[in-house]
Amino acid sequence: MPSVTQIEAIMGDITKVSVDAIVNAANSSLLGGGGVDGAIHRAGGPAILAECKKIVKAQGGCKTGEAVITTAGDLSANYVIHTVGPIWNGGNRDETELLANCYKNSLALAVKKNCRTIAFPNISTGVYRFPKQMAASIAVKTVADYTLETSLPEKVLFVCFDQENFELIRLELLAINSQS
Repeated sequence: MPSVTQIEAIMGDITKVSVDAIVNAANSSLLGGGGVDGAIHRAGGPAILAECKKIVKAQGGCKTGEAVITTAGDLSANYVIHTVGPIWNGGNRDETELLANCYKNSLALAVKKNCRTIAFPNISTGVYRFPKQMAASIAVKTVADYTLETSLPEKVLFVCFDQENFELIRLELLAINSQS
């Protein structure tokens, strides 16, 4: 029987947490960008971009809802898992399913690499305009459901850069914990 995964929300900078894998809210080009994507590329150094370029050459980038894995370069993590969240278009283009897939596919890569700990940023809630409350609900439910089926990861951190997302994730975690 799988052990119980510890799931927490913290406020902070995802580039500074010590975990086995950090998830990057990337764009489909995998070549860096703004927000958390740019911060991870800057903090991790050129090794991340070099591996991303190899992935782009081999498969042409990363589709929305999918995930790929690279070195973490100069970060304290072992890996960066790059996932492409959906751009919010009113909810009529499978955005909720695609966002859930970001979490599932990232967790699957972490498990494949035997990662005991993983940190997620808020995916798609910035320039991609996904409604924050809905995104928090999808994130927490997807992670909680996924971790019921496996012994890894042992710990999942939601690393929130702003107070609003932190509170939303924290409330979702409270709701999930009160049901168990």
